[in-house]
Amino acid sequence: MDIKKLLIRAGSGLIYVAIIIGCTLWGMNGIYLLGILFAGLATIEFEKLCGNLSLRNLPLVLLDLAGVYALLFAFNPTAPIITLCAWVAIMIVRMISELYTKRENPLRSLATSALIQLYIGLPFSLMVATATISIPKIILLLFIFLWINDTGAYIVGSLIGKHKLFERVSPKKSWEGFFGGLIFNIGAAFLFCYCINSYFGFHSNIWIWIGWTLIVTIFGTWGDLIESLIKRFLNVKDSGNLIPGHGGILDRIDSFLLSMPAAFLYVVYLLII
Repeated sequence: MDIKKLLIRAGSGLIYVAIIIGCTLWGMNGIYLLGILFAGLATIEFEKLCGNLSLRNLPLVLLDLAGVYALLFAFNPTAPIITLCAWVAIMIVRMISELYTKRENPLRSLATSALIQLYIGLPFSLMVATATISIPKIILLLFIFLWINDTGAYIVGSLIGKHKLFERVSPKKSWEGFFGGLIFNIGAAFLFCYCINSYFGFHSNIWIWIGWTLIVTIFGTWGDLIESLIKRFLNVKDSGNLIPGHGGILDRIDSFLLSMPAAFLYVVYLLII
């Protein structure tokens, strides 16, 4: 075992976790800061993965980034209509721009731009929305359950994983690992429900916590698989090297990108019933 690599991995992981904890505990200002930082880094990383990060493509990359940030602030209660209109205007300009760039494959360029808005912009926008209609600390709760799920899946999958979960996309994932992560999360749900439920704004109804657990585990796993599908198509092992020992920012937030929209729908459902 390479101790140096292990220490680097642990250190970079701790910094990543500290940023999330610090921002989510800061309140709405921290949520916006987290979105600006992670969404911006993820957008640039995705553009690089798709071969768009060059001086020639800089105006289009900036338009994509502007669109992601406009979506991020679309649920700002002080100016929601203005930011949403800004996003629409940016998307119009982005489409028109393809008429003048003389690309060999404008459809691929537009598809990449649209995917960035859907895959990166929307989840972070819904992160802000969820924190607004609930409390900012609920975003920390989402990350905690994603981390517990990853830990449980890794431990159980490493020990007894034999049946492949989705071999075509991610050969290392197993059904045993999936259920291991789910069991770890259910255990955490009971702990949080009966010990610190009010801290995260949830009621002490264990079934609400079980529902949260299912949402995070299932959609978090799908989110991980979707990023694996993208990397397999692009023939890369990691999305980047921003976080030493962990890969790129997309490698760290892949589960979040799909579980966040699902968590938003769940929180809205709880507010309605």
